[in-house]
Amino acid sequence: MKRDYYDVLGVSRDAGAGEIKKAFRKEARACHPDVNPEDPECEARFKELAEAYEVLSDSGSRAAYDRYGFDGLRGRAMTDFDHMPFQDLFSAFFGGVSGAQRGARLEGRNMAMAVTITLKEAATGVEKEIVLDRLAPCDVCGGSGSAAGTSAVTCPDCGGSGQRVSVRRTFIGNMQTVAPCERCGATGRIIENPCEECQGSGRVPDRQHVQVSIPAGIREGQQIRLRGLGEAGIRGAASGDLIVTVHIRPDDFLHREGDDLHCRTSVSITQAALGADLKVCGLLEDTEIHVPAGSQHGDTIRLKHRGMPRVGGGGSRGDLIVHLGIEVPKKLSKRQKEILNELAQELGDAKRADKSALEKLKDWLKG
Repeated sequence: MKRDYYDVLGVSRDAGAGEIKKAFRKEARACHPDVNPEDPECEARFKELAEAYEVLSDSGSRAAYDRYGFDGLRGRAMTDFDHMPFQDLFSAFFGGVSGAQRGARLEGRNMAMAVTITLKEAATGVEKEIVLDRLAPCDVCGGSGSAAGTSAVTCPDCGGSGQRVSVRRTFIGNMQTVAPCERCGATGRIIENPCEECQGSGRVPDRQHVQVSIPAGIREGQQIRLRGLGEAGIRGAASGDLIVTVHIRPDDFLHREGDDLHCRTSVSITQAALGADLKVCGLLEDTEIHVPAGSQHGDTIRLKHRGMPRVGGGGSRGDLIVHLGIEVPKKLSKRQKEILNELAQELGDAKRADKSALEKLKDWLKG
């Protein structure tokens, strides 16, 4: 089970925003890949801290958590920490990567989040707001990393190639090796006058509220890619994408299979025997069905074009399939028993004494 978010960060329930942020940064830095390169629990610990910080640093989600606990967070857009690479996650908060990767990548990494919607929202389409913590382009320097009035210059160590070539003598001759230039971080350019806001990286930690348009008919687990809303690149390099995975909360009355919807409705023994017109609750509209005379328990009635909309289907929809369940009364009045016994006589069931007339009728209705 998840631990209480306040216990995870080691703060009291009345802690202020500054105290929460300070506690998170203190605990999270201890999980840095360079500090604990061989600790197998480091990644899980950091993801636990990140999840707690995401909830408690937002006033809306914190209020819901304080009042209702974990149940209050259901349906809220939350970062999908479990499926986010550790390096990307750490970079999103601190801009740091492990020593093995430092200087090897300029483009921003993709980021992942998940959002949960209802089945009806999946049918109609919906706009969802998510809160995104990421490294965004620096507003002060425009992402260049240089202070106002200055610009980056060619790295003198690598001549702008971003690589350092070294030669060493061995018993089989000279061996040449190529490695990323440490001075410029493999960018080929250095910042002589770095921006004070971003310290020359061209990107800063930022929290943004992003609107996600979820199309009608989307299915469980489908993903929406938002271009350029992932981690910002270093010094103006391309940003990564934000990939939002959509989860659909199970409905109490309707079950989805592809674009078809399934529901169950109960009919009485007389309705099944004589036929009836009934109203059933669909997803987008209520609809009437005709139960044919002599219907059996488990029979289905298919209503064309009353299911889920098809993504990009030009308004086409799947079907609604209604499963019939025949209800046999548990208690009968004296008169009702007389009527059923008369029916049993008419059906020829009265000669068999091993079952009651009601049981015979039930067997007949079930076929």
